[in-house]
Amino acid sequence: MSDFYLSPLLFEKAVRAALEEDLGRAGDITTLACIPAGRKAVAVLAPRKPGVICGLAVAEAAFRIVDPSVTFEYLAADGDQITTPRTAVARISGDARAILTAERTALNFVSHMSGVATATSRLVALTRHTKAKVICTRKTTPNLRALEKYAVRCGGGMNHRFGLDDAVLIKDNHIAVCGGIREALKAAKAYAGHMVKIEIEVDNLEQLKDVIAEGADIVLFDNMSPDDMRKGVEMIGGRMKTEASGGISAESAKAVAESGVDMLSSGALTHSSPILDIGLDIEIM
Repeated sequence: MSDFYLSPLLFEKAVRAALEEDLGRAGDITTLACIPAGRKAVAVLAPRKPGVICGLAVAEAAFRIVDPSVTFEYLAADGDQITTPRTAVARISGDARAILTAERTALNFVSHMSGVATATSRLVALTRHTKAKVICTRKTTPNLRALEKYAVRCGGGMNHRFGLDDAVLIKDNHIAVCGGIREALKAAKAYAGHMVKIEIEVDNLEQLKDVIAEGADIVLFDNMSPDDMRKGVEMIGGRMKTEASGGISAESAKAVAESGVDMLSSGALTHSSPILDIGLDIEIM
């Protein structure tokens, strides 16, 4: 059983929409033409490469929406690291037409989510020797944010805010319109409730001085060098949490994490991770 949980309320609508998009007005005419009614089949989901599995419940939903009588057997759990290619992670049994009709929708979700989890796990491994946590951003696929952020957690990462209503994050454009860092922070503190965290972005150490003077909960170092971030962490002296953002990748993550920041945020985890290639293989027809 997986340690991770994703409520069906967060994905069933997306799965139904994906199936409706795929089936169109006439349904799966290839399967209807080629596969006799009542034919049974058993198939497995198996990744073609090593990676972290994520999204099995979403894949199950695709098969069960097409045919509630389909049996979906979990052979792995979300968050599991699969080291041997073609290791079966789930077995699907039931009506052959239903299995073939739901195949691509199920694979699209589980392959994408497993790709995000796999990419996250690589960054986590590169920074494990430091205190820094790998986190995601709001740079997500429209309407799939909850799924992609869940995949980040399955890969060992943590989530940044889910939406604009989670926390205050003052970025460069907010600062420009407000007229300065101190003005933006004062306005945010006057507006936010006592449960709302306030984070602010800085591009250099001079801006950081204003943040330290005015106070915030979190400082985001945007596209700053590891050396400047290290100096910034020393200037803050533990009074605020620190986040590094901008160009975080497998090549840069180690050096950035070693600067002493508390978090590394990467938009690439959700907007650019390649899929983990997972296929559906018929075992019995």
